[in-house]
Amino acid sequence: MPEKPLNIIISGGGTGGHVFPAIAIADALKNLEPQANILFVGATGKMEMEKAPAAGYPIKGIPVRGFQRRLSLSLISFPFRLIISLIKSRSIIRRFKPGVVVGVGGYASGPLLKVAVNSGIPAVIQEQNSYPGVTNKLLAGKAERICVAYENMEKYFPKDKILLYGNPVRKDILNTETKKQEAAAYFNLDTKHKTLLVTGGSLGARTINESIHKYLQLFIDNGLQVIWQCGKNYFPEAAGLIPEVESKGIRIMEFISRMDLAYAIADLVVSRAGALSLSELCIVGKPAVLIPSPNVAEDHQTHNAMALVKNKAAIMIRDSEAREKLGKTIIEIINDNVVLLKLSENIKKMAYTDAAERIAKEVLAIADKNRKNL
Repeated sequence: MPEKPLNIIISGGGTGGHVFPAIAIADALKNLEPQANILFVGATGKMEMEKAPAAGYPIKGIPVRGFQRRLSLSLISFPFRLIISLIKSRSIIRRFKPGVVVGVGGYASGPLLKVAVNSGIPAVIQEQNSYPGVTNKLLAGKAERICVAYENMEKYFPKDKILLYGNPVRKDILNTETKKQEAAAYFNLDTKHKTLLVTGGSLGARTINESIHKYLQLFIDNGLQVIWQCGKNYFPEAAGLIPEVESKGIRIMEFISRMDLAYAIADLVVSRAGALSLSELCIVGKPAVLIPSPNVAEDHQTHNAMALVKNKAAIMIRDSEAREKLGKTIIEIINDNVVLLKLSENIKKMAYTDAAERIAKEVLAIADKNRKNL
């Protein structure tokens, strides 16, 4: 009698740093086990509710939100949302009957994983950051495996459960070395000139944007080309510059849909220090100036950036110093080929190119073991 198809729940999200690794894991699972049924569980109103279906996966929403430390309506409603989310998670698990659940962090992974492990369903945690979130730390003791992206995570998790696999990334950035000419045509840039790529995420990062705006003329005077993803919030302000600077090799964009091509032509990248961004930079081997966001839980972006800085794989400037230092730092680094080469060599050493497949294999092995024990 043939075995029933395996049911797998992937829970979590809230930001691209959680959602895109989750989708990469789902894709790897489907590649290894085409008959598997994969269901996403996310926080209602968050980006996973759109991104998972767009990638071809069904999703159920629960109303959980993050815990706010300051007094607000969100704080008052938090316990009610949590209770409802636990009830909904129990209903989802009862109906879907998963053989294994995967938590990628973010609001929704907490209630779903808690209900799962309390029901005897094995759980795998994927922690993207070098400093784990509260949800993953609380649930680590009951998880079967914890897949991490950085070394020395035994400070936070049981050592015997840790697997150092890296962060899953989108497949299109794995071969950027061959795309430089295509990238030059796409952005209408000249490969004979150095190119700076600036990205602060889909919404943008105000400090980075204001700093780049301040130093645009410096970049132009030094013959530097710039691809500047300023994000949705800052684009209305930056768009007015386009007629003036476009002929000088400055490309101002609200969002870059072809990040593979942006990486391909970039000689230096300015970025926040989110886990997914850093994993991509390691894989493409690009020298980077990192400006960690000060507005994230537990200051985890600074921890992420320091993991690279300690290996001489990136330069870090604090958010409070960026407006003063960023322009000069960029010019110094991008005009020094020895520094660029050394940063590129060191950051490549920290890359994990097969993270999604390795995590998927571990998930399937745990599911198979659980199925045999039933």
